[in-house]
Amino acid sequence: MSGACLLPVAGVALDGPADSELAERWAVYEAEARKTVLDLQIQRAIATGIDADGHTVMLTSLNPLINSWFVLEVDGVSYHLENPAPEEVTVDLAEDGSLALGEYGMVENCRPWADGEMDAARAAGLPYAPVCGQRLYLRNRVAGNRTNKEAVVDFLRDNVWFGESLVGFIKGTFYEDAYMESGETFDAAAAGDAVAALGKAALDRAPGMYASIGFDLIGVEDRVVEAGAWYAVEDTPGIYASAMQPGMIANDILNRPDETHWLDGVERQADVYLVAFDLNEFEIGYERGTDHPRLDWSPRPWGAGRADWLPGPDGFDRPDPLVTVGMLNPAHADRVAAVFTGGFKRAHGAFRASDKAETNYGHHYGFLSHGVLMSKLHPGLSTIYVLDDGTIGMKTWTEEDAGLLPRLRFARQNGVPLIETDPETGEGVPGEQVRSWLGGNWSGSAEAELRTLRGGACMKSVAGRDFLIYAYFSTATPSAMARTFQAYGCRYGMLLDMNSQEHTYMALFPTDEENDGFAPQHLVSNMRYIDDTSNSGAVIPRFVGFSDNRDFFYLLRKEE
Repeated sequence: MSGACLLPVAGVALDGPADSELAERWAVYEAEARKTVLDLQIQRAIATGIDADGHTVMLTSLNPLINSWFVLEVDGVSYHLENPAPEEVTVDLAEDGSLALGEYGMVENCRPWADGEMDAARAAGLPYAPVCGQRLYLRNRVAGNRTNKEAVVDFLRDNVWFGESLVGFIKGTFYEDAYMESGETFDAAAAGDAVAALGKAALDRAPGMYASIGFDLIGVEDRVVEAGAWYAVEDTPGIYASAMQPGMIANDILNRPDETHWLDGVERQADVYLVAFDLNEFEIGYERGTDHPRLDWSPRPWGAGRADWLPGPDGFDRPDPLVTVGMLNPAHADRVAAVFTGGFKRAHGAFRASDKAETNYGHHYGFLSHGVLMSKLHPGLSTIYVLDDGTIGMKTWTEEDAGLLPRLRFARQNGVPLIETDPETGEGVPGEQVRSWLGGNWSGSAEAELRTLRGGACMKSVAGRDFLIYAYFSTATPSAMARTFQAYGCRYGMLLDMNSQEHTYMALFPTDEENDGFAPQHLVSNMRYIDDTSNSGAVIPRFVGFSDNRDFFYLLRKEE
């Protein structure tokens, strides 16, 4: 690239790096040295100027192709700005040193730092404070909500020298199967009509079963569904739900040798709830929480997998000058269709064994939000991603995929695949590490005896249409997860998080006028206790109504 104008608005163009500068940035990116998060943004574009009052102004577009996040610096003070409409509104620096916001060929200028607007926005304490006539949002540092259980666990890990072992003991002693559900089964004729579009899971038996799914399902009475069938969710077009138990899976899948561990009697009877999203109807985004995943070192890597003279595996342990708020931008609240928690915290988001523990600094799970890389994406890890053209995918990351970095809107890695695509048949088969407790970095006991609540996601194609499926396993090992995703015809699947309903939280937002698209329905009813309530008793949903310390995914209904 030469220093060409990247954004088509009048004023001082945000200039991309020349070839020589690009080479220098790659050298910094790859160096084993202290850095800031800005050093990971190879394509960042910078414009500088002096405004009418003599203020020195610098505007950095962190990824001009994505056009979402910007760092504005005025007389050395930094502000993290978000453009909520990156496909419609351009952001640049005008010749007079003001911000130039372009839309439909028209350009409006604003100087929120000159009239006190920026100071008021920062003092407001809101996660997102509107500026420039609500065309931009200032992202403010806020405290993210966490449950009492999470607070205790974090305290033990951070302040007690044997805290990680103690947390493991607590999980193994008190939380194994703590959320396990096993719905009563009935004659299938009472289950109601299935949604034909997604077909049915490959099961040897499909009885009617009582499902504790918290959604209103079309054609379902008394919450009795046919196992393995899909049902449309009331007032949520393009969203479907299903329930089953792994012991129902067809024997020609369940009993294939040398692919997974055999399932024990408990997880064979444990309820699994799945939610499918027709990706023709939705956009997907990802937000880091106020605290998690962290950017410092996981305690897991060792030997060549550590460089303790660095604050973190990417050369930094804080996102400054960026601000993460653990909440959906309110500009999108009217389109939100669903939210669910992301992946592992940093403490568990790296390898303690296998060659991955000693290479690439332990392969800390990477993530990227709004086109901005916050932790490097490593080859060999399961990755869910969204490209600049809206393409949504899930794959095992490779060295060659580094060329996609400028085009990525969102990405999150979390371990190795549960299911990957067989190149010969195109079908999903268990990942090669599903049976390796340490090689797969699955967490739990070294003997693979610990079943626990787990969440996961997979991709499925039906008649040329792609579906993202979120799955809630009331108690399961990775083997049960892999077999379930196979039975539902997924071509790729990955683990998300585990152990509690805070970590596997999921909610939908129906479109009916009474709910105004904002009152949530929870996948499992007890998840409602994770939400908050207003003084009037109205529900304030997690990730949408308040900031959270954890990362999350969100789905927005596409605009017509």
